[in-house]
Amino acid sequence: MKVAIYGQYYQNSTEPIIRDIFVFFNNNHADLHIEAEFLKILYDKGIVKKEYKTFSSYSDLSPDFDILISIGGDGTILRAATLVRDLDIPILGINAGRLGFLASVQKDHIDEFMQYVIDRNYKISERTLLSLEVTPEIESVKQINFAMNEVSVSRKDTTSMITIETWLNGEYLNSYWADGLIISTPTGSTGYSLSCGGPILTPNVQSLVITPIAPHNLNARPLVIPDNTEIKLKVSGREEQYLVSLDSRIASVKNESELTIRKTPFAIKMVEVPGETFLNTLRNKLLWGEDKRN
Repeated sequence: MKVAIYGQYYQNSTEPIIRDIFVFFNNNHADLHIEAEFLKILYDKGIVKKEYKTFSSYSDLSPDFDILISIGGDGTILRAATLVRDLDIPILGINAGRLGFLASVQKDHIDEFMQYVIDRNYKISERTLLSLEVTPEIESVKQINFAMNEVSVSRKDTTSMITIETWLNGEYLNSYWADGLIISTPTGSTGYSLSCGGPILTPNVQSLVITPIAPHNLNARPLVIPDNTEIKLKVSGREEQYLVSLDSRIASVKNESELTIRKTPFAIKMVEVPGETFLNTLRNKLLWGEDKRN
């Protein structure tokens, strides 16, 4: 089995997780390829000592990898997705962080979950991505032009609200007067959008969510739309620029630039091992069914 490993080192509590994963795959004679910066940290910390093949970018990976193991939190998976892109390499997230909906596999019983990987006893959940076109073009957006969670616009260098004119498939929807606007995928519906009052979507729903950030008009509510909708935005405000983000990647955009957001032609494949489904993760993370009075 050909396995890529990418991760973030948080604190000493992460070390047992990393050791267990490496020991398991080495015992099962997997062909391991480690992200170069992550491997350097592991060498410096003395967590691993033997030599491994490395990768640093999308161009170093290929479709013949069986799986990519992401060790960290949801942010680590979002960065891992920028490495995988359209290669169809499934990603399994090992949660070494805190609250995580993507990195759903917990540190307990790592061997059990890794055995599922070796046995290929898992399901694939395909996750919708969004792409962004900016007119006039911005080079930093073109380099990695997709988002797994959301595309958002927000104010920059000001406390004043911005106005976001919005069209769906060429038809005018609304002018949001707000701190910003979030266009979220089902995957991202449990992230920034949720914290701004947006609904939770299951990953297989073919929909997107438009969620205003602190809107001035309280009747501006989140809106669920089909994921094949072309969304156009034009932002204006008191400052000359505003911010556009694709997940954690941020760019400054001039007022009156036109943004076009579409579903990408490819998806990211997330691994679901037995017992770690989206609904199970949702229930556990949000403490649904828990009564703290007991």
